[in-house]
Amino acid sequence: MNSRFAESLLNKNSFCVTWELVPGRGAHEKSQQDAVKAARLAAADGRIHAVTITDNPGGRPALSASCLGIEIQKLGIEALIHFTCKDKNRNQIESELYALERAGVENLLVMSGDYPSSGFKGRPKPVFDLDPVQLLDLINSLNNGASEPSAGANPCQPTRFFAGCVVSPFKASEAELMAQYYKLKKKIDHGARFVITQLGFDARKFHEALQFVKLYRPELPVIGNIYVLPFGAAKMMNANQLPGSVVTDRLLEQIDQERNDEDKGSGARLLRAAKMYAFMKGMGFDGVHLGGHNLKYEQVAYITEKGEELSSDWMKLIPEFDYPQTGGFYYYEPDHANGLNTKTPVNRTGLVPEYPVSANHRLMRWFHQVFFQPGGHLFPLMAKYYKGNKNPEKYRLEHLLKVIGNGCQDCGDCALLDIAYLCPMAQCPKNQRNGACGGSMNGWCEVYPQQKKCIWVKAYAMLKAYHEESQLENLYVPPVNWDLYHTSAWYNYFTGRDHSAVGKKME
Repeated sequence: MNSRFAESLLNKNSFCVTWELVPGRGAHEKSQQDAVKAARLAAADGRIHAVTITDNPGGRPALSASCLGIEIQKLGIEALIHFTCKDKNRNQIESELYALERAGVENLLVMSGDYPSSGFKGRPKPVFDLDPVQLLDLINSLNNGASEPSAGANPCQPTRFFAGCVVSPFKASEAELMAQYYKLKKKIDHGARFVITQLGFDARKFHEALQFVKLYRPELPVIGNIYVLPFGAAKMMNANQLPGSVVTDRLLEQIDQERNDEDKGSGARLLRAAKMYAFMKGMGFDGVHLGGHNLKYEQVAYITEKGEELSSDWMKLIPEFDYPQTGGFYYYEPDHANGLNTKTPVNRTGLVPEYPVSANHRLMRWFHQVFFQPGGHLFPLMAKYYKGNKNPEKYRLEHLLKVIGNGCQDCGDCALLDIAYLCPMAQCPKNQRNGACGGSMNGWCEVYPQQKKCIWVKAYAMLKAYHEESQLENLYVPPVNWDLYHTSAWYNYFTGRDHSAVGKKME
């Protein structure tokens, strides 16, 4: 299959446009009929390169994005499936990928996904067996003709997925933003073919994300996210009720005032979106992603046409999108001449870590240096004991110590060494092993705002106190091996059964 979406992104003389459709709950409801009708109009017109299909946004049940994507692609326009890591384990993920490949749907936007919020008779059990880095690694493996390596199966015919990822530059703190960019590098290194930004309205942040990607991987396409923003959605984003989307107080006030217009702000919303289209094209984005509640095709047409008209003089629009977060951190030094960024990163060395080094971290750090790091005083003794241990099931003391200090969930494939001695199974609701999801706000976890700090924010800050924060940038952590569940993590570590494989390194 020749992908028009991929070709438009990779062709530097083309500007790719995608349009987001939301399936909604049910199978034969108005929302599905509207989505199919919109896709049919887009297919007939030709200016839209793909329609994107959301996957249970807000963590609520809806028609499968894959199902609707397969149906829509038969109308003559490509689907870009939001393929999330939530609600299914790695076997179901692989099965769904095979189904999409067989149906000829090959464009994927890989994301963590929203934490489940409602379902049949209560909140569903969260399932985050893979994170986006691991999922991209799986997709890359399938594209190379391999079955999932641990399955022990024969190789399959290579798939042809064109998979991308998301990054959220709209983070107020150093630790939050660096966690996003560290994870973005891992996504790129493990197979992401394009990048789409999260929702925001700060031109300098859009430029920052674009520049970060292009300086790291110049050929990689980047798509800017545009949302036609009514007051209701703006109010929800401002209150962090749509995690990952940022609307500042000043922008919310402006949108509130626009409701006094004769058209209740509709014209202002569409013009704002067209101006974003214009400055994104001018900056050097490879395309835009258009979304909005009940966005009509004629409105999409207006945004693209008006955006093209304004794009020749895009620099004049930048001052209209100066919406910094309070005390917001930027990766690059500002360019005062144009309101965007220079190519010089901010010197983060002198910035004070925003989270203190805990007593537990100091204790765990000492404990691991002495007992678990090659070269530690008691490392040879520990290695000898566990290599000669014929009964690894006796690990009550180990488990007790880790429950007290880390809330251990007894997975047996421990990631404490990887994330500043913080457990992603116990302390991250989405079990993210390779970086933060995009839903945190001001350092708070998406699922527990104002209650728990994101463990990746804490990890960055505590490692920075020792000038070791770059550890989070370079280390890839594979998925949990559930064969090790309810077994001794110390035994697995020293005998090479877990992902760190220290035992194997000693052979």
